[in-house]
This record gives sequence, C-alpha cells and structure tokens, in this order.
Amino acid sequence: MVIFVAKENGDRRVAVTPEAAKKYVDSGGSVVIESGAGEEAGYSDSSYEAAGAVVSTEKGVAGADIVISINPLDEKMVKQLSKGTIVISTQEPHANPNNIKLFLKHGITTFALEFIPRTTRAQYMDILSSQACLAGYKAVIEAAHYFDRGLPLLITSAGTIPAAKILVVGAGVAGLQAIATARRLGAIVSAFDVRADAKEQVESLGAKFVDVNSSEATNGVYATEMSEVYKRAQEDKLREVLPGQDIVITTAQIPGKKAPIVIKSDMVKLMKHGSIIIDLASKTGGNCECTVQGQITDINGVKVMAFDNILNLIAADASRLFSKNVSAFLDLLLQEMKNCNSDIAAISNDIIKETLLTYDGVPVSSRLQMSE
Repeated sequence: MVIFVAKENGDRRVAVTPEAAKKYVDSGGSVVIESGAGEEAGYSDSSYEAAGAVVSTEKGVAGADIVISINPLDEKMVKQLSKGTIVISTQEPHANPNNIKLFLKHGITTFALEFIPRTTRAQYMDILSSQACLAGYKAVIEAAHYFDRGLPLLITSAGTIPAAKILVVGAGVAGLQAIATARRLGAIVSAFDVRADAKEQVESLGAKFVDVNSSEATNGVYATEMSEVYKRAQEDKLREVLPGQDIVITTAQIPGKKAPIVIKSDMVKLMKHGSIIIDLASKTGGNCECTVQGQITDINGVKVMAFDNILNLIAADASRLFSKNVSAFLDLLLQEMKNCNSDIAAISNDIIKETLLTYDGVPVSSRLQMSE
C-alpha cells in the first residue's frame, strides 16, 4: 500500500504529520510525501524521512494506492490518478463538478471527509469539528490582537478599564470554542443561535444567550434555513444588541448552502468606532454583508475581517488534528475492506457509506447530482 501526500495549494496545513507517517510505515505501508509539504506547518522533510517516509521532489502521484489531502485535488493531479486509486480528502463536489466527472471517468474511488456523520462513533474522525474548534479559538486570539483595547476588566491605580463585550453568532463547535476562549480572556460574552437547544450550552460556558422574540426555533446538530418572519425578528434583535458590542465573531453556516447573511451593512454602521467583526463563514459567502474574503474592510471605523484561511495561522495544530482524524478513518476503512474482500461497495458501515462518493466509475452518493 503506497500512500501519497501532496503539498496543499495555498494552505499551510499538511494532511499527514510525521507521527502519522510513522504509524503507516510501521503497519507495513509506504508513505511518499511531496517535498516541502509539511514545511509551513513546522514539519521538515527530514522529520518525515526519520519517520520512514520517502520525500519526493516529483509532482506526480503515479503508483499511489491512496492519496490523502486536506483540500480537493486540482484537476491536473486528478488526471494523473490510476484506476482504483483511493482519494481521501474534502471533496466539495458541488464546487468541483469537474473533479467528480474525472473521478468517474478514470474509475477513482473517492471519500469526502466533510460528510463524516456527526455521531458519537465518528467523533474521532470528524475533521469539521476538529478544524472548527481551532478556528473558533484563533478567531478570538486574532480579535484580541487587532482590538485596540484589553479584553478583561482591569482595576488599576489610574482607574478601571471595563471588560470588552463580545458577541458570538452561531453556537456550533467554532462558536462554543470562541465563547470559551473569550471567557477565559476575561471578556463579557453573549451568543446567538437559531437552535433553541444551544441556549443551555452557551449558558454552561458562562455566556448570555441572546433570545429572539419568536416562537420559531430549530434543534439538532446543524442550523437550517429560517423563515422570513424569523429573520426579521432576528434582525430587530441584533440591531438592538450590536451597538453595545466591541467584537463580533460570526460562525453561522448551513451545510451545502451559502452562509446566511446575519449582519447587514446598515447594522455594521450601528457599531462603535474601533469595534471588530471576524467572519468565519467568509469562505461560503459570509455572515456579514460587508465581508470580502481574504480582506479587512473598514466600514465607518468598524473592521470587518475575513481571513482567507484562519487555520493557516495555527497550521501545526490544525495539521496534527486533521492527521489524527484521517488516520482513524483510514484504519476503519482498511478494516472494513478486509472484511469485505476489498469490495468497498459492499461495506455497510454508516461512516464509510456516508463519505463514499464514487467507486469503480459509478457515483454512489445521493449527494452527487451530475449534470450533462
């Protein structure tokens, strides 16, 4: 079994750390990693060689049985894959339809890690949760860096400095970690989420839950699209709350859809001069109407910040967690393949079935809607 790890394009993270590479090698596999793939995450080529991996200066993936990547492969690399190769990565099929067509044309087996189910058994493979946790943490650290005041209450001989007020929009994994981090830094934190059952989680972390005056609410792991009536009530509540906030961190996303606009441009203008909005949903359109992906936009003295990839700022730990997630997934996959004589289509495990997109030239996931 030859595992190939490519250098990510525009991403400082790496899908396999030296620790994971050693595990694969000790299990009888071969790991080939593109030279420099781990450099920006703090993992040198020599550390991979010490783990038993082969560092390659070639750009090709010829001869690989399994290709592991964080981001979807570029089309050039996909065209180099051989029939039967297994690709394990995020796939974003709706954003990369040409990749899917090439996978089908060349008989490539593909797994989409973003579709790992949010179940207890799959927790240790859940890349979305591990990466979102770090994103929520880093968002608060970056907000504190750019904010021109301190976060905690400070009582000094020269006077008292009040604690900063932080609003977190969206109480999923990223939002809850942002709340916890902001609280540890001494800020006064409040949070909003469309899911009613998020209130208990928010309050357990010492934050205040912002209630919208509406009988409509949802429950479950993911947020869903809300009615126009609810959206108007939500806007009214945010217009009331935003003027008193120093920092706003938005994390609201709907799987498979554009991120909902929660903060409109006129609402930004209600905020105090010097306040900050960090939009963690910018990659899927953003929660703020003023968000520009990869840029800091100044709106009447309010900074609207959208990092191109905030995980690049914490690449070593992000790589470590991603690598552990993938290692757990691959362990499960190989065990299931062994039980089914390598017939992946016959695997009944729900984690494998949920993530499998294509197999032997056939689309096997209901998530794929191929167009002619």
